[in-house]
Amino acid sequence: MSEERGDQEPAAATSSGASDWLDESIAFLAADLDVGLGAYGWLQASAEEEQQQGIDSMVAEARPPPAITLPQSGLGPVSTSVASSPVASPQEFGQPRKRKSPQHSSQRSPVGSGGGGRGSPELDRGGTSCNRKPSKKGSAKAGAASLGRDARWAEQLLNPCAVAIEAGNLPRAQHLLYVLGELASFSGEPNHRLAAHGLRALMQRLPHAVGPAAAATVKMPSCECPTPVFSGVDPRLFRASLIRFNEVSPWFAVPNVLANAAIAQAAAAAGAATEPRQFHVVDVGVSHGVQWPTLLEALTHVPRGSTPPSVRLTVGGPAAASPVPFSASPPGYDCLPQLLRYAKSINLDLAIVQAPSLDTLHGIRNPGQTLVVCLQFRLGHATADEQVAVLRNIRSLNPELLVLAELDCGGRSDGSAASEFAARLEHLWMFLDSTAAAFKGRDADERRVMEAEAGTALAATARWGAAVGGGREAWLARLAAAGFEETAFGGEAVETSKALLRKYDFGWELVPPSPSAGAAVGLRWKGQPVSFCSLWRPTQASPELIWRGA
Repeated sequence: MSEERGDQEPAAATSSGASDWLDESIAFLAADLDVGLGAYGWLQASAEEEQQQGIDSMVAEARPPPAITLPQSGLGPVSTSVASSPVASPQEFGQPRKRKSPQHSSQRSPVGSGGGGRGSPELDRGGTSCNRKPSKKGSAKAGAASLGRDARWAEQLLNPCAVAIEAGNLPRAQHLLYVLGELASFSGEPNHRLAAHGLRALMQRLPHAVGPAAAATVKMPSCECPTPVFSGVDPRLFRASLIRFNEVSPWFAVPNVLANAAIAQAAAAAGAATEPRQFHVVDVGVSHGVQWPTLLEALTHVPRGSTPPSVRLTVGGPAAASPVPFSASPPGYDCLPQLLRYAKSINLDLAIVQAPSLDTLHGIRNPGQTLVVCLQFRLGHATADEQVAVLRNIRSLNPELLVLAELDCGGRSDGSAASEFAARLEHLWMFLDSTAAAFKGRDADERRVMEAEAGTALAATARWGAAVGGGREAWLARLAAAGFEETAFGGEAVETSKALLRKYDFGWELVPPSPSAGAAVGLRWKGQPVSFCSLWRPTQASPELIWRGA
């Protein structure tokens, strides 16, 4: 465990202009402090429009089962526009101003939010699909004409294929894999992207479900994602992707704002104490530093007399044995020096510690500290035993406050492998659909990076049925068993989140606390639950007695 302190940095923090991600977030913070989130600066993306074409006749030749219909689905119109206020040129992040390579471009008609259907995008005209070759035999436009704009045909293929694989029905699995191979594409509208990510997961699952020998008899389509996941992407593109995604989508931005508002309120309560106390935040999340500049600035306004605020930030390592989506970062990415320089520029005494794993958190609390743990999107894909271990470890720290944000998957899985796959698939659909709306259909590099990482939620093939997610009720029971009791957000935090949400696409909805829904704040996309954020405090009972069932 190593420690860096702000006083080891140069005496004066120098501005590096638009090339520094921190400067970008702070620039927006100054403009939009009223909603409590730093904007991150648009990276200009080319506004190429792609010509839509029909799904070719290979679909008809494959003769899918009668219950499955293969629609054409384009990207519907977006009524919400996001103002672009660039603070950095694409070249400063190592990205070209225009994508001239055919590998990353295709032709499509004017596009908008994902899921609707006015024809289908071209498949594999630039090497970004699953080896899909265009056919000259015709198209399937006639079938698409009678389908609704929000038809989700990819799930109608992927879920039956998962069931067939789990049942060992190799002829049916082979047939559906073939159809998926003809339709899947990592570019195009959300259905095609979902088909591509789902197909990769099914191909990886097959040997685990039926055995290597039986799997070897199935002819696999080629389906390689052209974009690396977080751990393999260029650090500059990784940083730009985080910044831009948080600017155009509330998927992580709204939970971050709620967490920061609750933490700032806890800091204000600690600052009112007679003796100034160091404020200690344990970061077990997926923001990779993007969340914290706003909070650090807010902490400078906590009343503490003439004493500069003293803050300690501990960044927690892996929470589960298997990689968790969005938790990894590429080698060479380090946001800590920028955070330290920014803290020094606002007269904040900041110390940062990196914990290799959550097991090393024991004993990190010093006497006289106010401790807050921010646990966001790190346990939803963990096993029950891993969740118990992490929550028990956090409870042993006896924090003043625990902020928990997780995906809301209540009632979507019965514990079987195929059901677990379907639940993850539905959440990935909402991610791809909302991201298409956020990027207005543009196939930007930053969008591809975020979607490739989101697709890893389906790739944990050997663990289907092992992860324990669930909705608010399930997490309420887990936290109660771990020795925590739920508490409510302040009204200001909820109103700040509502104001922030108005900046995004109209399909998003905030579900505030209520007597029927509990104290958590939920986030929905097109009426479907996506995630929730909740606050917890240690119960008065001994955690040892709670764990023994006393």
